[in-house]
Amino acid sequence: MSDSVTIDVKVVPGGSRDQIVGRLGEALKIKVSAPPEGGKANAAVCALLAKTLGVAKRDVQIVAGHSQPNKQVAIRGADSGKIQELLSP
Repeated sequence: MSDSVTIDVKVVPGGSRDQIVGRLGEALKIKVSAPPEGGKANAAVCALLAKTLGVAKRDVQIVAGHSQPNKQVAIRGADSGKIQELLSP
């Protein structure tokens, strides 16, 4: 995605609810209720980040780690201040 910011995330699927937990080292820890099958957890991560950052779902895309807990997510059109707020300890 051009004109985007890439962040590292650690995804924990199968949780009780979708939530951004906070920082985990250099990554953002995210829990989602969706199971890790058929891309459901990945879609839930993208939807949660889009809602939190106020961008469209199509502007949040997993670019690496599709089948791994550690992923890289590209976000287009988000306010850099909101992204920094998410990443701050």
